[in-house]
Amino acid sequence: MKRETLDALLEARAARRPVARLTWLESGRERLAEPGAEDLEAALEEAALRALHADAAVVAESADGAVFVHPFNPPLRLAIVGAVHIAQHLCELAARLGYDVTVVDPRRGFLTEARFPGVALDSRWPDAALEAFGLDARSAVVTLSHDAKIDEPALSVALRSSAFYVGALGSRRTQEKRRARLLEAGLAPADLERIHGPVGLDLGAKSPAEIALSVAAELTATLRGRGKRAA
Repeated sequence: MKRETLDALLEARAARRPVARLTWLESGRERLAEPGAEDLEAALEEAALRALHADAAVVAESADGAVFVHPFNPPLRLAIVGAVHIAQHLCELAARLGYDVTVVDPRRGFLTEARFPGVALDSRWPDAALEAFGLDARSAVVTLSHDAKIDEPALSVALRSSAFYVGALGSRRTQEKRRARLLEAGLAPADLERIHGPVGLDLGAKSPAEIALSVAAELTATLRGRGKRAA
C-alpha cells in the first residue's frame, strides 16, 4: 500500500467516512473511492457499495481489467443507555463483536469503573450524551434503564439519527405506552417503526446474560441485513 493511500485511509477513519480501496490487479494502480464518487465507473461504484455493505472484499471487472475492492468501514460503535446488569454482559459481548462501547447513565452510583472496567462511561443525560456521540450509520443504541426519564430522551435522539439499530428494553405493553409518549413528543410513526422492541431476538431469554446474548444476536442480524423490524 502506498504511503499516500495509507494516510488517506487514516484520515477517512478519523472522520468516520467509509471508503473502499481499489487495486487494479494487472497494473497495480490503486485509489480510494467514497460512496457517490462521480468519477468512478458504474461497475466499480456498485462493487464498492457492495463491499462496504457486506464488510467483505470483492473483485469487479472494469474497463481496464479486474479490480480488487477492499472496504474500510468506520469502527462499529454501541451506546448502551442504562448501567444495569444486562449492560454489563452486553458490554463484553459487543466488545468481542468489534464494537466500541459507551455506557450512558446519569445515575453515577450505577455508572462506575468497578462495574464496567475498561468501558467508556458518560454520566450526562442521554440526549446530551448521544448528541455529542455523533450517531451515524455505523452506530447502534440500546436503551436498558427501564426508566422513561432516561430511555425516552435517548430514543428521541437515536430515532432522528442514521443509527443502524435502535433497541429498547420493555414488554409490549411498555413499548405501546412509550410509543404513545414519543408520538406526543413529536416523533413520526415512521420513526417509531425503527425501534426494535421488545429488544433482542426471541430466544426465550430470562437471565441478564441471556437477554444480553439476544440483543447481541439482533444487533448482528440487523447489521448483516437480516434483523426484524419493530412489531
